[in-house]
Amino acid sequence: MSTRRLLADPRARRYLTGQTLSLVGDSAMWLACGIWVKDLTGSNGAAGLTFLFFTAPALLAPLAGLLADRLPRRRLLVGANLAGVALLLPLLAVHGPHQVPLIYAVMLLYGCLHLVIEPAQSALLVSLLPTDLLASANGLLRTARESLRLLAPLAGAGLYALLGGAAVAVLDMATFAAAAGLLLALRVPDPAPARPERTGGVLRHWAAEASAGFRHLAGHPLLRRVVLATAVLALVLGFSESTGYAVVDQGLHRRPEFLGVLQAAQGLGAVVGGLGSAALIRRFGEVRVAAGAFLAWATGAALAGTPLLGVILAGRVCSGIGLTAMAIALLTLLQRSAPGRLQGRVYAGFEVTSTVPQTASIGLGAYLIGALDYRVLLLTQAAVVALAALLLLRAGRFAPSGEDARARSTVATTA
Repeated sequence: MSTRRLLADPRARRYLTGQTLSLVGDSAMWLACGIWVKDLTGSNGAAGLTFLFFTAPALLAPLAGLLADRLPRRRLLVGANLAGVALLLPLLAVHGPHQVPLIYAVMLLYGCLHLVIEPAQSALLVSLLPTDLLASANGLLRTARESLRLLAPLAGAGLYALLGGAAVAVLDMATFAAAAGLLLALRVPDPAPARPERTGGVLRHWAAEASAGFRHLAGHPLLRRVVLATAVLALVLGFSESTGYAVVDQGLHRRPEFLGVLQAAQGLGAVVGGLGSAALIRRFGEVRVAAGAFLAWATGAALAGTPLLGVILAGRVCSGIGLTAMAIALLTLLQRSAPGRLQGRVYAGFEVTSTVPQTASIGLGAYLIGALDYRVLLLTQAAVVALAALLLLRAGRFAPSGEDARARSTVATTA
């Protein structure tokens, strides 16, 4: 019923349509740029650098969160989407390998742009919708994202094969422009947030402002423990980047391309998790749903250690459900627990505290896979994530006493 209420709101429809269109272009562009560089240079390493340039600005996330909290969010998103159109224009001039640095430069700026867009999107959603519809909106957006991860890269690769990289850039530019147009048509109060009085020197003032999201996370009894549990999970989450290939090669004795089948199974689970998460959050609350999602992911990691294709595929579906439900529950919890003036910075702070250990775990996993049996890594993943789930359940004791009552009230109201 809450999803029906959500889609009955014309403002919510415009917002969700705009963000989905933007996701279409993004999903196609990421893959196409890698293929483009591979074609121009013949180098796998050069192609892989496109993603590195996209992710490199991640440590600037607190500044992006501050920007989202200091400017009118709808207008910031309109400007960011229009900037995306201008940003991609140089790709239309790429014709040879000597212009690969131009692709890298565009991807670096593309990463910066997304650092601004994501916290602003989350913050605008909080001001656009009543609290009880946040989980449904997050669930629909995540379902759209996971569905597009299955379809849009294929469409982007096909468009690249037919018309070249410039055509994919034009598609992405069109989706940016459409998202900006829908945001312009969105009627929502969009005042500039109040600025605090400056105390001390300029540098000290800006450092205090940029770190406000971290301070809120550290000072909130529930969020502090949720951050700890999520960081513990992130310490082993990156192992999957290496163990996936070992599962295909050593476990199933298949060619590396077969990993695409496992990814498709995980994508299917992600769509299922996206569709069902909002109802579970209304029934059980964000913390318990996130803990259950951790356990679903741990189950998938443990099942991947068997040599049976059916069991591994079932595990991948579990992992997909877990990762998506986890993302929706944690985002909804952040949105509900942060004051409006800190929405962008709390979002950005949480991203940093989870992304940094996950990035480190990718490198650690790449090293350990050469020294240990892949099944040892999978079981280690499962055990550590199960521990993180227990930490999260313990954190639930610090949730506001009215949380469960509000959840039950929402169910009664929307049933």
